Amino acid sequence: MLKIKLITTFCLLISYLSKAQNDIKSRINLASEAIEEKVITWRRDFHEHPELGNQEFRTAEIVAKHLRSLGMEVQEKVAFTGVVGILKGGKPGPVIALRADMDGLPVTERVNVPFKSNVKTIYNDQNTGVMHACGHDSHVAILMGTAEVLAGMKNELSGTVKFIFQPAEEGVSEKNIPFGADGMIKAGVLENPKVDVAFGLHINSQTPAGKIAYKPGPLMAAVDELNITIKGKQTHGAYPWEGVDPIVTSSQIISALQTVVSRNVKLTEAPAVVTVGAIHGGIRHNIIPEEVKMIGTIRTLSREHRILVHKRINAIAKGIAESAGCTAEVNIVNGYPVTVNDPELTGMMASTLEYSAGKENVKIVPAAMGAEDFSYFQEKIPAMFFFLGGMDPKKNPSEVAPHHTPDFYLDESGFDLGVKTFCNLVFDYGEKYNLKNKPVSTQKKNKK
Repeated sequence: MLKIKLITTFCLLISYLSKAQNDIKSRINLASEAIEEKVITWRRDFHEHPELGNQEFRTAEIVAKHLRSLGMEVQEKVAFTGVVGILKGGKPGPVIALRADMDGLPVTERVNVPFKSNVKTIYNDQNTGVMHACGHDSHVAILMGTAEVLAGMKNELSGTVKFIFQPAEEGVSEKNIPFGADGMIKAGVLENPKVDVAFGLHINSQTPAGKIAYKPGPLMAAVDELNITIKGKQTHGAYPWEGVDPIVTSSQIISALQTVVSRNVKLTEAPAVVTVGAIHGGIRHNIIPEEVKMIGTIRTLSREHRILVHKRINAIAKGIAESAGCTAEVNIVNGYPVTVNDPELTGMMASTLEYSAGKENVKIVPAAMGAEDFSYFQEKIPAMFFFLGGMDPKKNPSEVAPHHTPDFYLDESGFDLGVKTFCNLVFDYGEKYNLKNKPVSTQKKNKK
């Protein structure tokens, strides 16, 4: 008899929790739709007033003011211009971080919209425009909307939410200073209170609005900067035998570097890229120069491949240079690590993505060779990153401009899905965390 009563009580409890969860999801849906116009207005304002990395003063001020208006504890000037808002829920639970990057790019906008950027600056000694050519303006607006929705439901919220508004994801012109996600982590953004998990998104101009794309495991590549200097012996172009030609040697090295990917990397596991983007040597048609400099990029999707590729580049460049009588100096500057979605967390939260967008609108995609400094958070804690559609659904990817270009454009109709998904991830993870971490004494009582 007691067993039957316990089963009945348990079933009623599950039914109650299910109804409560459905009520929360309905409220999230309504609130996300209600705040959509606000999010679009914020985004357009940020788009019209873009700021480069570590210069997001206006953006940060607007964000901080908004978070304070919601009653949050706010930290400013975290890693230069970063802002953190802390929202404490009405129930115990995990600490969840939500992140948005704030910086624009040194790109002159060509899109004729009423909120077009006309901001100008000098970047690397060149005059250029400043543009939100990667969608970070939408990331900030979506997270501001998420903060407002969750603040209105904080009594039902399990745990604490940290809203991380991060500067300088695209990097900075200054050298040897911590910036972006790495800078915020070093400034303690994952502590006090200690963050359990993090979620982030990136809008994609070539994914239809209303859709979500993701992948467990490696999602985006590690990026490293390649610098090679070849030194030979300068001579007259008519008498090459009296010198050592670094230009011919450089061409041999460039060709041989392509074998790193085609012959050394196990491509059945993950792709890799070695690209030489620029080569500089010589000033006259009839002089063989003493020196040639090459710069390029390296992209890998695993730590093992990253180490292997670096090792092979060094061996190839120095070996070919030596065989030609030259010397090679190889300097590889490590950039962002691989963006790796925690497999367990991603598997746990996949149903939340499907609920938010509709199962038919969520797909697992191949890894991308672009890079993202959200990867620094993923090196420290379990985290998940996903792509949010920002393309007009009536178009196809070949018709729209890619990121980091003057014609980059976003369809704003998918912004409310970003708000909804962030909110659902917070509530669903809080529920699952509390069930998983239920006190042993309570579990024993339920078993009797």
